[in-house]
Amino acid sequence: MTIQLSDHFTVKRLLRFTLPSIIMMVFTSIYGVVDGFFVSNFAGKTPFAAVNFIYPFLMILGTLGFMFGAGGSALVSKTMGEGENKKANEIFSLLVYSALISGIAITLLGQLLLRPAAILLGAEGRLLSDCVLYGRIILVAMPAFILQMAFQSFFVTAEKPGLGLIATVTSGVTNMVLDALLVAVIPLGLIGAALATAISQIVGGVFPIIYFSRKNSSPLRLGKTRFDSSALLKTCANGSSELMSNISMSLVSMLYNVQLLKYAGENGIAAYGVMMYVNFVFISIFIGYSIGTAPIIGYHFGAQNHGELRGLLKKSLAIVSVAAVSMLALSLALARPLSTLFVGYDRELFEMTLHGFKTFSSSFLFAGFAIFSSGFFTALNDGLTSAIISFLRTLVFQIAAVMLLPLIWELDGIWISIIVAEAMAVAVSAIFMVAKKKNFGY
Repeated sequence: MTIQLSDHFTVKRLLRFTLPSIIMMVFTSIYGVVDGFFVSNFAGKTPFAAVNFIYPFLMILGTLGFMFGAGGSALVSKTMGEGENKKANEIFSLLVYSALISGIAITLLGQLLLRPAAILLGAEGRLLSDCVLYGRIILVAMPAFILQMAFQSFFVTAEKPGLGLIATVTSGVTNMVLDALLVAVIPLGLIGAALATAISQIVGGVFPIIYFSRKNSSPLRLGKTRFDSSALLKTCANGSSELMSNISMSLVSMLYNVQLLKYAGENGIAAYGVMMYVNFVFISIFIGYSIGTAPIIGYHFGAQNHGELRGLLKKSLAIVSVAAVSMLALSLALARPLSTLFVGYDRELFEMTLHGFKTFSSSFLFAGFAIFSSGFFTALNDGLTSAIISFLRTLVFQIAAVMLLPLIWELDGIWISIIVAEAMAVAVSAIFMVAKKKNFGY
């Protein structure tokens, strides 16, 4: 039975509707994880460190997709809730075309900035050459990656989260198969890993274009549009929190790498990489849930269904709470086997990874609440509040913590800093939730 945005959502229906978005984000996060596994085990720890070192820079360039998707999805779903379907399709088309053009420009800019950025961050010698080699190949597929990120939200708005899931799973499976083939079977090393990721991103970006360009059973279809500066500005402003969140996370990751080079050398970067792979997957569950619920929240906000809004918020907070406790338990259970899987070949690196993993795991108790809160305000078209939460969570708190705490606890201070930053973000989110309650009627 098809679930529509206008439906009443029980916990079961909410989970059914958001599950494809959650799985979509998990598969998207697998790109770097699979690359890392094959590179670490078949190419060595320096190429593995290079992938983790340059990946945050590449993600900064791809963050426009999150902005167009999150901000555009909120605006399109609100417009649909107001009964203006034709206008919603025009806005949708404009945003997709804008994302594609932006992606091409970002690719060209990225090729120019890649090497200087790696040098600025401290890469040299083989680490530098591996960073540039991997990054140049990935950048070729950047327009497709930006489209893929945007369509993850638009598939949900189109009431077709299942199709979005199929597109992302196909892309993820392509990545895994090609990694095995081009890194393990045909020993192309870092080049093979980069090609596998680039090709899979092209698959993930092209499929939605084909679907929405043709006649389909969803409310959305790509077609003629007109330049609407107001819609474009609203999308950018409203999606700025997701843009800021992803840029900030990447900037902070680069700062972590700089600090880790100082306190633990290449081993520190490799250990952090393993933890970030688990973090990508677990955090993607919260992000996927926020993406899945955003069109529902936006629709009922547009339709002024305040009772449904209150119900959605209460159910979501309960779901996030259960997920947070489950992730903490799971990450502690997986710390040893995952450390063995990625870096078991190096005893010193393994011990460092295992210790950091167990400390870092506590951050999952807090992360989901701030992520959902930011997404909730984006869905309500309150981009400013959403951006403030994201900015504080992913940039201000993390930078302050990772710069100050290592002065006290050295390497342990780096692992602890993530927990402190997430806890502070939850406190800020709670304040905004209470302060904005009357404004939005939830």
